[in-house]
Amino acid sequence: MSRLSLLLFSLLFLSSFHGYAQTGVSVSPPRLYFESGNGNSNTQTITVTNVSAKNSLDLAISLGDWEYDGKGENITYPSNTLPTSCASWVSVKKEENYFTLAPGEKKDIEVTLTVPNALSDQLATHTAVLYVSQMNPVDDVDHKGANIKVSIRSGIKLFHKLPAAKTKKLEIQNLVYGKTTHTINLFFENQGDLWGDGKIYTDFVNTQTGKKVSLDPVIFYTMPGNKREMNIPIPASLEKGKYTASVMIDYGDNNNLELGELSFSYE
Repeated sequence: MSRLSLLLFSLLFLSSFHGYAQTGVSVSPPRLYFESGNGNSNTQTITVTNVSAKNSLDLAISLGDWEYDGKGENITYPSNTLPTSCASWVSVKKEENYFTLAPGEKKDIEVTLTVPNALSDQLATHTAVLYVSQMNPVDDVDHKGANIKVSIRSGIKLFHKLPAAKTKKLEIQNLVYGKTTHTINLFFENQGDLWGDGKIYTDFVNTQTGKKVSLDPVIFYTMPGNKREMNIPIPASLEKGKYTASVMIDYGDNNNLELGELSFSYE
């Protein structure tokens, strides 16, 4: 059997650890939230840990941009590409741009965000992503036993808001029954000036029998101006009949609830 050599790059957003076998880097927390006005700085700390049992890791810090697409997936770009970018506001100490961690070693990195004295846009929120990239690929073995080279890259999402940003508002635009796809298609929009995240709850009530079927809540994340489509699968076990689907978006306290209903015949 031939030896397989791969160079694997992995970008992580929602989880802070990735690795094959004994190779990996842990970065926490996975998100940093900043609030400051024009001309002011704010510093927070991330912790980078080499979880490898035997390999030293040469690591580098870099920055980029990101946004959500219409399905809520992460799309990444070079730094300072998006109008919402604050990548140029972010800095780390010079000696922390490149560093080496021995097996099991950890290091705290101070991340400073400085808002310009004058902003070129009217946006109340901005974002960036801070990458921790492994520069020395190491030998490892994948789950099939093939020899590979592994290089890890973790991404930490950075969020910034101006003090004036205070409005959280999500609105359901439409609910559509997808007869051929067996889904309830939810369309909603973030109409506030803050990021909005939470859970979406869905219930199906048979209007003839009163029987209710509830789905597990789905976690979501949005940024201001995001228009989102979510396809909610109808359970395969749902009996045929006439139904009311109730969809509730919970993105905070009791004042941050959005409810939509749709009547349909499931055949």
